[in-house]
Amino acid sequence: MKLCVGAEGPEDLAEWQRRFGDGHAVHVTRMWPKREDELLAGGSIFWVFKGVMLARQRIVRLDEHHRDDGIRRCALILDRDIVPVTAVPRRPFQGWRYLSAQDAPADMPRGREGDAALPPQMAAALAEMGLV
Repeated sequence: MKLCVGAEGPEDLAEWQRRFGDGHAVHVTRMWPKREDELLAGGSIFWVFKGVMLARQRIVRLDEHHRDDGIRRCALILDRDIVPVTAVPRRPFQGWRYLSAQDAPADMPRGREGDAALPPQMAAALAEMGLV
């Protein structure tokens, strides 16, 4: 899971990613994942917006990426589809965290994928009460 800084929710993330053209979405991170094989065997990045995990994107591959400073970074090449998941509150954290399959939130139930996302604070409150 990774914090999605600067986006209000999944729709904002999708809009931001569209600005970079067609094809796969790319997210560059400083650290190369230690559990690369697991991520590439059907793993996803789960996005946390304002303290609530709300969406995921399937990881297609990892590419080496270098900026002007010459430091090796990891480009997460992501499927363009942003899949809504049931809201799960998350405390602030740095970097990224691995989730086991049983700890990953479920995709939104069929027929609810197009529902408008709740405001993050409301989603967090409902999730804490076990209502979403």
